[in-house]
Parts: sequence; C-alpha cells; structure tokens
Amino acid sequence: GIPTERPLEEGEIISVDVGLFYGGYAADMARTFAVGAVSEEAERLIRVTEESFWKGFEAARPDARLGDVSAAIQQHVEDAGFWVVREFVGHGIGSEMHEDPQLPNFGRPGVGPKLRPGMTLAIEPMVTLHAAPVVVLEDGWTASSGRGNLAAHYENTVAVTESGPRLLTGRR
Repeated sequence: GIPTERPLEEGEIISVDVGLFYGGYAADMARTFAVGAVSEEAERLIRVTEESFWKGFEAARPDARLGDVSAAIQQHVEDAGFWVVREFVGHGIGSEMHEDPQLPNFGRPGVGPKLRPGMTLAIEPMVTLHAAPVVVLEDGWTASSGRGNLAAHYENTVAVTESGPRLLTGRR
C-alpha cells in the first residue's frame, strides 16, 4: 500500500514488494516480514508462502507447462490449509516489469504455455489464512484481504535455463 504515518505494531506482518530496472531489464521481488513477535499462525503463513515459491521454482523447467508451476504452488498452499490469492498473479518479466504470460498461483498441471529456455518469470505466491476476495482500497494501490485475514507474499525473478530454473533475485 501507500505509506502512511501509522506506525507498525508488534504482531503485525508486512509485505514489501520491490521492482527495479538494471541494464534495460526489470527485476521484481517481494518478502513478508514479522513485526516483532507474531502468532504461530502468522509465522506458519509466512513460511508456507516461501515454501510454495520454491515448489513453483522447481517446476519452472524447460518443456514444463505454466500450469505445472501454478499447480505446484497451489498444492503446497492448500495442503497446508491456506488459500492462494486469485486476484493477483505472477508474470513474465523482461524489458518491461509486467509481460506475458500471466502466472496464476493456482491451476492444473500440463496446461498453458510451454516453458522455454530464456524465459524469465516473476513467480510470486500470495497466500491468505482464509478464502476471501482481495480488494483494492480507495487509494487505488493498497490491497486488503479483509480484517483478521492475514496475507503473505514471496516473490523472485526466475530464468528458465536449459539446466532448469535459475534464481535472478534473492538467494536460497
């Protein structure tokens, strides 16, 4: 969302999404952080969201389908008892920040475009405690999953290479 004067409070979680351009190419990454001590449920939500990114990352191999990445994320999230956000998606990334293809965090294996070496993707699971629509607030930027429904976000830019996925932002 848009920064305000309201201080962060112990027990909250906050997501930070950063994009930049370097040498004519875009990179995009996001993390969710705990503000002080948080509930076990919040800690687990943050952990499962990161784990689901790595499931999607491992599925981003040459000749896999986009749906394989989406399904890997969704399966891990739902097996943990959480929900994937459906209103926002990952995306292709290159000379522009948001390019085709769109990369939902839900889907069926074996469907969608075939992944090819040289493709770059922003894989970005967004996960909530409960199933509920995410809405954009009046400022046109801040997204909310509803009162009491925590959300977490974990994103990196990934290149599909002949030998498999390569992390371009962050580290393992």
